[in-house]
Amino acid sequence: MGTPDFAVPALEGLIATQTVVGVVTQPDRPAGRGQSLRPSPVKVCAEAHDIPLYQPASLRKPEMAEPLARWRPEAIVVAAYGLILPAHVLQLPPRGCINVHASLLPRWRGAAPIQYAILAGDRQTGVSLMQMDEGLDTGPVFVRCAVTIDERETASSLHDRLAELGAAMLREHLPAILRGELQAQPQDDDEATYAPMIKKEDGRLDWTEDSEALDRRVRAMTPWPGAFTTWDGRRLKLLDVRPHQSSDSAGESLAPGTVWQAGDAVLVATGEGALQLVRVQLAGKSAMDVSDFINGYPHFTGSRLDS
Repeated sequence: MGTPDFAVPALEGLIATQTVVGVVTQPDRPAGRGQSLRPSPVKVCAEAHDIPLYQPASLRKPEMAEPLARWRPEAIVVAAYGLILPAHVLQLPPRGCINVHASLLPRWRGAAPIQYAILAGDRQTGVSLMQMDEGLDTGPVFVRCAVTIDERETASSLHDRLAELGAAMLREHLPAILRGELQAQPQDDDEATYAPMIKKEDGRLDWTEDSEALDRRVRAMTPWPGAFTTWDGRRLKLLDVRPHQSSDSAGESLAPGTVWQAGDAVLVATGEGALQLVRVQLAGKSAMDVSDFINGYPHFTGSRLDS
């Protein structure tokens, strides 16, 4: 059971090592300018391997799970499915439902563990294989595997690494789980933190924050929803930035959000320090290096960006 790109390596790993009797994914959704229906990445993968597919809008009613029951699965592996599973689904297979969760549980339970690990400045994260229960990522954990979060890590790059890690962990540990040789251990609820679903507005930058926090937000919101501010009445996306540490005191007296130049660097004053802009995209325009942007909009320097 899975829907987005994150779940595809897990499915491909299961296809290579197990007997996949069926795949459950969310219904096709409208996408693009034409709003035509688009299949999920998991559906595309399942169809490429001729695996039986089920796309319920909901599984709340027991009769909606009848196609799953007919497959008679020994276990259900869940990776970013996107819908809460009711008790009658969790209890359907003898070995239950095993979730591939992109954090070191109990840290960052919830929908957006990758983004929140970067936002918080965590030095490491990882993947947990857990036995699902009716809580939000509260079930006991079979195994965790940690990775270092790189200094310039984005949610996009970390997503890809953790997706592959989750698939590798399934290949290594799922056989022992199915044989009952690997026992899940309860989580420490006192250590739990939560990562709620990311909204578009979470990409908005607050220039009163310090430059390190703003840099983390830009990286955590890449690729979606994208970090942004407002300039000259238009949305300006910040695609690549760097926290700027300098002995130059020119920006210390500037109000947060004020743009200035120090040599070749285009800087924005923040609550503490400055943020160097590297690559930006103005609404309706192509992405470009900030040097090219300045050439086209020289009045950008000296202006103030909205929070």
